Amino acid sequence: MLGNSNAYSSFAVDDMAKAREFYTQTLGLEVSDTEFGEAEREAGLLALHLGGGTRVLLYQKPDYTPATYTVLNFPVDDIEKTVDGLTARGVAFEHYEGTDLETDEKGIFRKWGPPIAWFTDPAGNIFSVQDQRG
Repeated sequence: MLGNSNAYSSFAVDDMAKAREFYTQTLGLEVSDTEFGEAEREAGLLALHLGGGTRVLLYQKPDYTPATYTVLNFPVDDIEKTVDGLTARGVAFEHYEGTDLETDEKGIFRKWGPPIAWFTDPAGNIFSVQDQRG
């Protein structure tokens, strides 16, 4: 029934200007006024353009509360290089000490599964970079 739908994801932020700056200047993503429709453009929504033609809709929510889970994962070829590069751009990686998800000094979790590191955007949404080599 929905197999041919061009589905997309969305999440909220608390400040569109800060979001645009972070996603373009810090993460190096293409961000545009939405291409989803006239109503979305008029509402001031943004679209993140990701690899493979994927788009994510960003909207500002007045009573915003950040998600407590990862909202977007970025598979990368080299997690060490990516974490170092993002850190140099001012990204602070999360450190989970004394938990099942304990990370190393760079903020990379390496116990099981592919290495992964979590960080937040200015609105507090949680993102990850994940080594696609496993």
